[in-house]
Amino acid sequence: MNADRPYDYIIVGAGSAGCVLAARLSEDSNIRVALVEAGDQDDAPEISMPVAFPTLFKTKYDWDFSTEPEQGLGGRRIYLPRGKMLGGSSSMNAMIYVRGNAADFDDWAQREAAPGWSYREMLPYFIRSETNERGASRYHGDAGPLAVQDGRSMHPLVDHLIEAAVHAGHSPNDDFNGASQLGVGRFQLTQRNGIRCSTASAYLHPALERNNLHVFTDSLVQKVQFQGLCATGVSIHRHGEDRTLTAEKEIILSAGAYASPQILMLSGIGPADELAQFGISPIVDLPVGSNLQDHLLLPISYLTNERSLFGVGLPEDVALYQQGRGPLTSNVAEGGVFLSTSGDTRVPDCQLEMGPVMFYDEGLTAPFDHAYVATVTVLKPTSRGKVSLRSARPDAKPRIHHNYLLTENDRKTMVCGVRRAMELLGQASLSSLRRAPFSVPESDACDDITKFIERRIGTDFHPTSSCAIGRVVDANLRVIGTERLRVIDASVMPSIVRGNTNATVIAIAEKAADIVLGKPAAAAAQDL
Repeated sequence: MNADRPYDYIIVGAGSAGCVLAARLSEDSNIRVALVEAGDQDDAPEISMPVAFPTLFKTKYDWDFSTEPEQGLGGRRIYLPRGKMLGGSSSMNAMIYVRGNAADFDDWAQREAAPGWSYREMLPYFIRSETNERGASRYHGDAGPLAVQDGRSMHPLVDHLIEAAVHAGHSPNDDFNGASQLGVGRFQLTQRNGIRCSTASAYLHPALERNNLHVFTDSLVQKVQFQGLCATGVSIHRHGEDRTLTAEKEIILSAGAYASPQILMLSGIGPADELAQFGISPIVDLPVGSNLQDHLLLPISYLTNERSLFGVGLPEDVALYQQGRGPLTSNVAEGGVFLSTSGDTRVPDCQLEMGPVMFYDEGLTAPFDHAYVATVTVLKPTSRGKVSLRSARPDAKPRIHHNYLLTENDRKTMVCGVRRAMELLGQASLSSLRRAPFSVPESDACDDITKFIERRIGTDFHPTSSCAIGRVVDANLRVIGTERLRVIDASVMPSIVRGNTNATVIAIAEKAADIVLGKPAAAAAQDL
């Protein structure tokens, strides 16, 4: 395909949403699609090997963002890894397949100016996206591109942690994406035969032989080009040269919750007074970058004399991995708990992730002893952050203020969640496994927990909502006040979902593909 010809659609960002869109839009051989990615190929072995994902942090595969000093965390800057390769963060996440809670989507539709995005209307797109090894049901699909399976690493330490959670009062739950989210169990994972299944491997790679799909890697988008209010193309920097790609139908930003707002602002879409400070002429004055949300993650861990994931990689481990099983297939956070600290029996407000390994220093310090961990996440934070420009240079990282734990609700819920995790980890059934505390609050007193939080907490890698429906885009994901420009990624969520965000982003992209192509929406789910 001639790369200088106008495309029908240009998609910016080959991540969790962009790969889905590129595959779906290019299914029609008459539609010309360009997919532009700042990063490289996704062919490193550390990408496909599940247990190795922390080794990708702060490498060429990572955007390596960080927050500005966080007031609610004693002035700490929090490291924010984001995938910079085909597949984006789906190529470096922990592969947990959790969709959120039905109430999240119903709140979008009923309270947050997002008609058409209720749970019944979203469920068909979750089902469309997946091939679940458990087979088809009212909640799951068996014919989609995305492989979803039970973990091939069933570490005994996680079995013990799940047993302890049951002793602590949590009900067993074998499907967090089924009728109820509450309870304890093992996560399903985006893996195929024990190997990572990113959106690049699931959606993009099978489509690469299509003549109507052109993928540009190592290509930094500098801005969206406009004629008046109409988006016409994108300026990119690739291999030392600047060039412009043009589109006859639409430009779609799928660069994620940090980069999509940055590109919009560099293009003149955003808070007019802030853009003017950088010499950028405003085209449309919108609250781009505001409403930023994220999940925090607080690891609590004990040393153990049992074998953990520390030291994996022995010849016998490699042999098992080649068979699609064993510890190298572990996603680290193998088990989880969804719980309510408020007593609400309908929706959780905290999530625990449990793993047979030391997870420490925001994942940047390699394990150096045998340990197990339970992490704590507040699922529905009320703190709101902001993405803003640092410079008018496209290669400058944006300013990111998450404003973590600045509300009383978030602080109180986190403290309660930590106490529930300490209760679980203190169960008598784990006494024979505990060698010594490694990273644990001094006591369950509020002051001790608060000090521990400030020192040890990091992100759970789930930024959303910085170009939210009803604020920056409409319910069809069109940028308000413009023509032929959409945002389709995690940034459009009106509010963060209760759980890991990757599955939701994929479903958003599946639904958005129908919207872009003018297809009827999938029939809403019934009889749930």
